[in-house]
Amino acid sequence: MSPMHVTGPIRSRAHWAAVIAAAVVFVAGCTDVTGDVAPELDHAASTGTSSVEPTVTPTVERSAASPSSTAASPVAELPADLEDSGEAGAALAQLSTLPIKGRAPKTGYDRDLFGQAWSDDVSVAGGHNGCDTRNDILARDLVDIAYKPGTRDCVVLSGTLNDTYTGTSIAFTRGQDTSTAVQIDHVVALSDAWQKGAQQLDAQTRADFANDPRNLQAVDGPINQQKSDGDAATWLPPNNAYRCTYVARQVQVKAAYNLWVTQAEHDAMVRVLTSCGGSAPVAQPSKAVVVPTTTIPAPQPVPAATTAAPQRIQPQPTPEPVPVVEADPGSVYYQNCAAARAAGAAPLYVGEPGYRPKMDGDNDGVACE
Repeated sequence: MSPMHVTGPIRSRAHWAAVIAAAVVFVAGCTDVTGDVAPELDHAASTGTSSVEPTVTPTVERSAASPSSTAASPVAELPADLEDSGEAGAALAQLSTLPIKGRAPKTGYDRDLFGQAWSDDVSVAGGHNGCDTRNDILARDLVDIAYKPGTRDCVVLSGTLNDTYTGTSIAFTRGQDTSTAVQIDHVVALSDAWQKGAQQLDAQTRADFANDPRNLQAVDGPINQQKSDGDAATWLPPNNAYRCTYVARQVQVKAAYNLWVTQAEHDAMVRVLTSCGGSAPVAQPSKAVVVPTTTIPAPQPVPAATTAAPQRIQPQPTPEPVPVVEADPGSVYYQNCAAARAAGAAPLYVGEPGYRPKMDGDNDGVACE
């Protein structure tokens, strides 16, 4: 066998083996094979206490098909603090549009009903940008960030959190035992949403809700656990300066997803927002509808009855009887009974006009009977 027949296939196989090895190295450089404990407060512990989900979140990195891409599209900026009474008033006005109902049963609630934790497969800001939601929020809320090399500025290795809930600074370092120091809070807790309307949302909308940057905040881990699934009536951030913004964000999120509030929650929100200088919206009077009316005159008073003195009634004279003039029987003549009947006079009684004894065959005084 000629050497050409041997070296050709060997070189071909060697070529493809090299290509495959290079691809493996490239993918390994883009994928975080160590994983990250991505703490997410469940907000649903049946005991009423919070619990951290030590879920190993699969990190979805920038697409390898686009090596020229250097970073994912960032999520929306963190909502600014309420700075004046006008903004607080706007939040109060939006609060007035939320229905007030009782809390629905928690029956059937499960975290999985809101989709995979920190999924990138959502329709809200940051969705489908090639980076999981947890890292998106860390990148938004931390400063002095260091990213893991080869992840195209997706995986946050370290940074500093200026925590809005406590007003303190927290150093973050990614790791099995350190990542829980900074957790991602759902401003409107998933369990709270479930009991106030989210049961009626479809699966995709619930997944959007769980990953919507408007409803997410990187916070101090222990404070996040302390909050559990509380609403504004049961829990507010220890940092008083942030409470107005916190409540305004809850109102915004609930309005966006058609969720309701309880009466106690509503009243607590009003207290917080009015303390920031906001004024509750004044209900506008409804436009009067003019209905044409017909004026009915009042009935005239009936004069009181008076008792008149009895008047003497003069007896009327009895009229004289009208004399009966007997008709002359001979003045009317019927040739026979047939003629009397034809004239409508039959029967004829004795003494009546037209009666003749000849016509009274039985002489009983009645002719033509």
